[in-house]
Amino acid sequence: MLTLGLDIGGTKIAAALVDSAGTLVHTAVRPTPNPAPADDVWDVVHALIAEAVRAAGAPIAAVGIASAGPVDLPSGSVSPINIAGWDRFPLRDKVAAAVPATPVVLGGDGLCMALGEQWLGAGRGARFLLGMVVSTGVGGGLVLDGAPYPGRTGNAGHVGHVVVELDGRPCTCGGHGCVETVASGPSMVRWARENGWSAPPGPAPGTWPQPGPQTRWRRRRFTGRPTRSRR
Repeated sequence: MLTLGLDIGGTKIAAALVDSAGTLVHTAVRPTPNPAPADDVWDVVHALIAEAVRAAGAPIAAVGIASAGPVDLPSGSVSPINIAGWDRFPLRDKVAAAVPATPVVLGGDGLCMALGEQWLGAGRGARFLLGMVVSTGVGGGLVLDGAPYPGRTGNAGHVGHVVVELDGRPCTCGGHGCVETVASGPSMVRWARENGWSAPPGPAPGTWPQPGPQTRWRRRRFTGRPTRSRR
């Protein structure tokens, strides 16, 4: 039997069917309607579930949900900071209703990624690891002594909202200077543009200017290393 995995993010929502060896059998991705009402986002998730069930052609063994956080494992709800329409959204129960009599497990996306890396990826065989998700936001998850460590609510290891600049930019969480304000995908794009990156929209390469004093200062502040020009 196949297992269905769902990946819920602020930019895209993905579904995959895998066999017991972790081999991908089916994948599908759709953009996340964001900002949008809660039901509009759920409609995308539900459509991906229905598509995967049809592709499986047989009962699914279980469903695993990796969601942007914060998550609340005791209640099965999620309040992703990067999905404006979902606040305490009952995601686990909604998915369970869509696949009756099928076990459904919810986890933070960072923890799910860490478990995947420990099983088949860069962390294979590691007993202690921190996995980080860097995308629309920044998430994280911990594996301690070979076992997932979700914490009381499921958010242990969520490094995206650790404060790194006390006087930093406002964050979508309501704080200032979180990791997410400097290291998420949108934040890195913003930083590059502020420092002279001239790439047009899309994948075409742009032109990175020779670093001036301000660029050097900002890089040293974030990385602890100066920028040097090679001639």
